[in-house]
Formats: sequence, structure tokens, C-alpha cells
Amino acid sequence: MTQHPFVVNVGTLRRQPGASLRERREGPIPELAVTGSSVPEGRPVVVEVLLESVHGGIMATGAVSAPWAGECRRCLAVARGELRTSVRELFEPGGDPEQTYPLRGDQLDLEPLARDAVLLELPQVPLCTEGCLGLCPVCGINHNEASCSCQTESIDPRWAPLDALKGGEPRR
Repeated sequence: MTQHPFVVNVGTLRRQPGASLRERREGPIPELAVTGSSVPEGRPVVVEVLLESVHGGIMATGAVSAPWAGECRRCLAVARGELRTSVRELFEPGGDPEQTYPLRGDQLDLEPLARDAVLLELPQVPLCTEGCLGLCPVCGINHNEASCSCQTESIDPRWAPLDALKGGEPRR
């Protein structure tokens, strides 16, 4: 039987108040996705933390990183990136699951911490590049690859009464 890659034995650490231990764990976490992006299936999430024995539990301080991919909100091409976020969380036995992570005996599981951190950092509306030009709303050409001669300044006719109020001719 293989042990889960995010489970850490902290028995020695718990018996030595003030002691610390550096851990680097990595492995895939299934179904990490938000509306606009996700961690590709099978790709590893990396957790690098300093585990410190504190009164009543173990404090984990460090970083979580993972690759992500999604559809660009402007041009619909594949957008990719790497997220990295800081974490500082308490693991304690019998604690409130809304405020801390569980410490079961002499083991703690870093996967729930990693899952939460990644889901909070995944881009909801990813961009392939910061300066993405998007698609032409008339012909659909990708402005990052080519230009078009479409007239894109079409005015919504619902605004025409406001033009009349300004004393000008209604735009069409």
C-alpha cells in the first residue's frame, strides 16, 4: 500500500514544542477547476511548507504552486500559466473545520490545504496574454493574428434618444 503523497507524519514534531520541519510534497489532485480555468488532470500540485509545533497543533507556513490552463476570455485561445500562492494554516485535533485543518493522530494531510489554496487562486477569466486583442465582433477574426476592415463602431440604437437630448443628430 502506498501512502498518499500529501500525508506527513508529525509525531516527533508534536512531542517537541517549538520544533519545526520543512516539507516539500507534490502530486496530482483531481478536479481542480473553477469557471474559467483548471489544473490539467495528472499535473502535480507542489506544497512547500515549514511545519511548526505550536500549542494545540501544527502551523503550516509556505507556498502552493500548480500549472493551470483555460480559455482566453478575449480570443478563445488556450491560456496557460503557473500559479503560486502563500499559505499559513493551523492543523489541530478536533478543531472547527471552518477555521482549521484536521490533525488526525500523528498525521496531517496537506491535500485539503493545497486544494483550497489552488481553487482560490485559479483565474476566473484567464487571458492568453495581458495585451490580448481579442476577436472582431463582426467577422470573428483573431486580432492577435490578423486585422480586418470591419466597422466595429456600430452604435446601439437604444442610445439614440440620449444623442437627441445632447442636441446632436442621432447616431446610426
